[in-house]
Amino acid sequence: MFAPSQHDVRRFFCDAYRKHRDGSPVTPLEALAADWIADHPEYHPDFADADAAVAAVYDPDQGRENPFLHLSMHLSITEQVSIDQPRGIKQAYELLAARRGSPHEAQHEVMECLGQMMWESQRSGLPPDGDQYIACVRRRATRD
Repeated sequence: MFAPSQHDVRRFFCDAYRKHRDGSPVTPLEALAADWIADHPEYHPDFADADAAVAAVYDPDQGRENPFLHLSMHLSITEQVSIDQPRGIKQAYELLAARRGSPHEAQHEVMECLGQMMWESQRSGLPPDGDQYIACVRRRATRD
């Protein structure tokens, strides 16, 4: 199983951003990452310097979100939806995206559910509960 380090992840996003900017060939995963980076121009300075990105510390107390974590979650959700794993995420996400009128906004709402599931798993010491995750996305898809 592939388990990239924090530095690997940060360099991956920086390389995808650089290649996209330069018009260099990219892998399918880099193309997907570059699309999400394009949707987040507020993060472009974070991706412009790979060495600075590797050294950066994102402290929640400073009120700044970690752009690498945020984009990693976008990639994870995109993969989950593409293979419908956990089963039902594709339908729940598509319903949410249609309801919100924005796949990007829907992804951000799914992130909240994903983060909650992971937090609860870490807190309890139990495996992540995919059914609760899907239920959270469905609740968001059926409320205004």
